[in-house]
Amino acid sequence: MPKYCQISLITIANCIFAPLVLILSLGCTNIVSKTLMTKANSLKPPVADKIPFEMNLHGVKRVDDYFWLRDDARQEPKILAHLTAENNYKDVQFAPYQPLQESLFKELVARLDKDESSVPYQWHKHWYSRRYQQGFEYPLVIRTADQRDSESNDSSPHLHQHEQVLLDVNVRAEGHDFYGLGGVSVSHDESKLAFGEDILSRRIYKLFFKDLDSGNLLDDVLDGTDGSLVWANDNQHVFYIKKDPQTLLGNQVFRHQLGTEQSKDVLVYEEQDDTYYISLGKSLDETRIVLFHESTITSEVSVLDADSPLTLFKPLLPREEGHEYSVAKLGSDYYILTNWQADNFRLMKASEDQMSDKSLWQQVIAADDDTRIEDVLLLDKYLIVQTRTKGISQIEVRPFGGQSYQLAFDDPAYVVGLDMNASQSSDKLRIYYSSPTTPESIYEYDLSQPMDRRLLKQEKILGDFDSKLYQAERLFISARDGVKVPVTLVYRKDKFAKDGANPLYQYGYGAYGHTIEPDFDSSVISLLDRGVVYAIAHVRGGEMLGRPWYDAGRMLNKQHSFDDFIDVTKALVAQGYGDNNKVVAAGGSAGGLLMGGVINQAPDLYFAVAAHVPFVDIVTTMLDETIPLTTNEYDEWGNPNEKAYFDYMLSYSPYDQISRQAYPHLLVTTGLHDSQVQYFEPAKWVAKLRDYKTDDNQLLFHIDMEAGHGGKSGRYRRYQDTAQEYAFFLGLLGLN
Repeated sequence: MPKYCQISLITIANCIFAPLVLILSLGCTNIVSKTLMTKANSLKPPVADKIPFEMNLHGVKRVDDYFWLRDDARQEPKILAHLTAENNYKDVQFAPYQPLQESLFKELVARLDKDESSVPYQWHKHWYSRRYQQGFEYPLVIRTADQRDSESNDSSPHLHQHEQVLLDVNVRAEGHDFYGLGGVSVSHDESKLAFGEDILSRRIYKLFFKDLDSGNLLDDVLDGTDGSLVWANDNQHVFYIKKDPQTLLGNQVFRHQLGTEQSKDVLVYEEQDDTYYISLGKSLDETRIVLFHESTITSEVSVLDADSPLTLFKPLLPREEGHEYSVAKLGSDYYILTNWQADNFRLMKASEDQMSDKSLWQQVIAADDDTRIEDVLLLDKYLIVQTRTKGISQIEVRPFGGQSYQLAFDDPAYVVGLDMNASQSSDKLRIYYSSPTTPESIYEYDLSQPMDRRLLKQEKILGDFDSKLYQAERLFISARDGVKVPVTLVYRKDKFAKDGANPLYQYGYGAYGHTIEPDFDSSVISLLDRGVVYAIAHVRGGEMLGRPWYDAGRMLNKQHSFDDFIDVTKALVAQGYGDNNKVVAAGGSAGGLLMGGVINQAPDLYFAVAAHVPFVDIVTTMLDETIPLTTNEYDEWGNPNEKAYFDYMLSYSPYDQISRQAYPHLLVTTGLHDSQVQYFEPAKWVAKLRDYKTDDNQLLFHIDMEAGHGGKSGRYRRYQDTAQEYAFFLGLLGLN
């Protein structure tokens, strides 16, 4: 009798014909796996019809056989049938790994603090926070009138003493397959609550209002918004952004008066340039409502007196192409974080009357080629500056009239930043800190006594997690053009030897100047404990090494992102961090584009790849202004209506550059209602890959028919996606 199923022959016979759930309960895992694998191998993948669609531009003819898979209404029966067939095929092929996925899911959520809560912060007369109850997917939004109540350590699922529940998100989410909570905002007098809801995952929200004295919802409901609003100081007027239903761009700012119909709302600003995003905020001193206008390389800030909501927004400094700036207000002065004559930004100061004339600005902190100024916080007595030097983030405290100093940290790779600091008059500073081996920690510094630090909270990791078992490293690896690319590594010390035998998981993104931080992720422990080395390649296109690092990976420099990722893989293998036959890679959205380019250009380096909501049909998408969020991406990728950009984008477009070659094992995911990368991009990509690839490796396509760009909603359910990816990799690697 085989040792993997030491039960009677009668039981084995029952196993063969039993339902899957019963089979697994009887322990015939290997027999089941073989049976399911046989069935999987006999099932043919879905074959999409080829219906040629010809496109001609700049003298180049492109034929897209799968253009027909696009349906903006998401109702075409033939398309839905094809997507369903892909899901069914994926389910059958994935069946041998399903027990592993379920086991991983339980493992991932078991590490979560079941009664997790945020650190309460004081705003006006109350202490605000969020708290989860054991077993629930969504948080409670709560407040207390006393700090001692807000800091209670009672983990009971019942209400804490004197705690007021402003919003039970679980009640609001009940009955919805997807639920996304937007912004939550309390009125200036703390009597009313506004919150946004998205139940389709298209990131179009309804705004609701609640009277916090009675607990009743108001009749006011605002449709078609970006999910957040800002209160005027009269507690009766709010400002919100309405989205264009086709492009999904927020392009109109409306003023709403409580108690009136939305049809009566006043349009106070409309963005005419569709390459810009707009957003709303409020100055820390609460005297100004702030309207931000941002494209990839240009920004503008407009303000409105929060005490005079019937007035109009006024630009502090009209937009100038290529000029990016943001402001922080202290008294009558604005501190301006600007890239004017400063690639890595500098800090200037001006009164509101001087803002429109840059020659009147006074320099506070000069530009530094090696240091990027990322953020500033203005307190009454202190200027707090967040910077990044050679990829390491830092916090500097500059007392007005006193000696400056930096907060010190010891990990080889980490991230530190400004946390919730809600009062400008405070002498306390809150920061967050994390590293690949240190769970997120919230510290509070008493600035009146320099270096007096108090740990308010550290993310609790349940189970037998011991940070001393893990090691992080920070490397700089030479790319093919000699540029040094930063890499963050973490592994379990007792399961690692630098002998080229470990599986290597490499992650990347590389777009929009977004930095993938070297922080802690409890999910990654499941990889490390199985001997996997986890690496983040901080490729060009992010902003790990300052603004020039971003510019070196966008527009006509995008190829650097692919080269960096590939060269990091080669170097890590050569240096013994990973087995060249056991390298897996993952990325999502623009990181999915990275994955698509990498497997076209260097498919032999990777054993398996996961591409989540991947942006892979870049040329066709960027030529179609009706597709959401296209036109304001021109400064990121280029405008393909111009031949130079068309040719360059076409040279790396993952969809256009598929060739007849062997590809790694592939897991591709999308959401039917994705508002950022439309589902039909990965659907077309998978269909073409099936036609072109010359290997017998897995190509699995999972379409979440209820979700959008961010995947599943809910605190626990979102880990199903992570467990699926990990099961795919670990199952293929034989680490199950």
